Amino acid sequence: MFLSVTEDLVRRRAEHNNCEIFSLEEISLHQQEIEKLEHLDKWCRDLKILYLQNNLIPKIENVSKLKKLEYLNVALNNIERIENLEGCEELKKLDLTANFIGELSSIESLKCNIHLKELFLMGNPCTEFEGYRQFVVATLQQLKYLDSKEIERSERIKALQDYPEVQWKIREQEEAYLLKRAREKEEAQRRMQEKKDEKQKQMDSKLGCFQGITPDSPQEKPNQAEADGEQERCRTVENYDDDEDRKFWEEPTPYTPESRLETHRYIEEKTETKKREKTTWTLVTAEGKVLNVNVPKLHFSLKDDEENNQIILDLAVYRHLDTSLLDGDVQPAYIRVLVKGKPFQLVLPEEVKPDSSSAKRSQTTGHLVVTMPKVCKIGDITQRSLNVVSTLGMSLSYRSGQVEKLEVDPSKYSFPDVAKIVQEKERTGQGPIKFQPQKVTEAKKSSDDFENNEDVPPLI
Repeated sequence: MFLSVTEDLVRRRAEHNNCEIFSLEEISLHQQEIEKLEHLDKWCRDLKILYLQNNLIPKIENVSKLKKLEYLNVALNNIERIENLEGCEELKKLDLTANFIGELSSIESLKCNIHLKELFLMGNPCTEFEGYRQFVVATLQQLKYLDSKEIERSERIKALQDYPEVQWKIREQEEAYLLKRAREKEEAQRRMQEKKDEKQKQMDSKLGCFQGITPDSPQEKPNQAEADGEQERCRTVENYDDDEDRKFWEEPTPYTPESRLETHRYIEEKTETKKREKTTWTLVTAEGKVLNVNVPKLHFSLKDDEENNQIILDLAVYRHLDTSLLDGDVQPAYIRVLVKGKPFQLVLPEEVKPDSSSAKRSQTTGHLVVTMPKVCKIGDITQRSLNVVSTLGMSLSYRSGQVEKLEVDPSKYSFPDVAKIVQEKERTGQGPIKFQPQKVTEAKKSSDDFENNEDVPPLI
């Protein structure tokens, strides 16, 4: 099954445009294993720059409606001819480096792109043709640069003069190359069929190795020689994968679109096999003890923010790693983060609140920062208070919910006694203050010129 351009892929690569694709002007879809170019002419009509290098695209298609496209990069693909670019009216730069273009006459389709100034064809079979540069220079008179080399006026005049002869040579070399390609395609199909039959044969042998005789089977037991031969055959089947891998990479193969696609398929199949045989990591012991695990081998820091009563984990995740490849899980006693399926687990020094925890990524470093509020207990607050008071030189004893103050040796501490700065008011009763009788105190002696007027109310 081939891989094509999907809407999810385009949106993920459009983060610089707030994931909006209708107004997108530039997008990079390189190294995405794309095998078919489609949908972009419908979703991204305003595209000006399109990067598609290092994929598996065999044909240029579905880009003719990109009227504003100025730069198209399809280097390192499986393209064999230039086509379907007539509708890109504003195209100024086209990069076709390291493809399989052998039909050089297909560049005539670029005559309609009058704004085309730069063309790159390095690494294509057509560049080995005699008269290659003269043919391109004479065919595309709007070009200013070919393979990063400026086209001189005298070079173009010379190419136009020799164009009929060069064109005839190019046609002959094209026909020879197309015949060679036809033979390569037949050879690739034959080799593919042989490998498919061989693989099926090995799979049948492997299945036969596991189909032993059941205990209830009435068949006779094989003799010792047959048993040894069967065990040897089973060992041979078990080593088949290693031999196949070694043979695949050591076998000389021509560099063609078919071999490139075959290599991709082989790597993809091996990757899927490894995923199915995924290694399991021990995160919790049989006794229930949570372990510290750092399989992705990431640097991290754990900060105890006592001022805000929270724990902060700073995990140095790779800056360009997509956030969709991260999966976090906060538990009261530990935190677990899966980075591309690899677990990072850390036991926390204190119990936290998973529901109130939050995670975010730094826009500059890409680090994952997880903030986990602590579970605040009354006993913890009391203990903290005791610790603070003890640092002031007061030893407290917490017994049955009552705090007892003890005297301190004054010879060891020189700080003042703050307990008697403000004297307590004497109270005559033990009940509430509003029911206590007021204490009768002697009236202060008035001064000699004081006159007591009973009609004037007292000041207090």
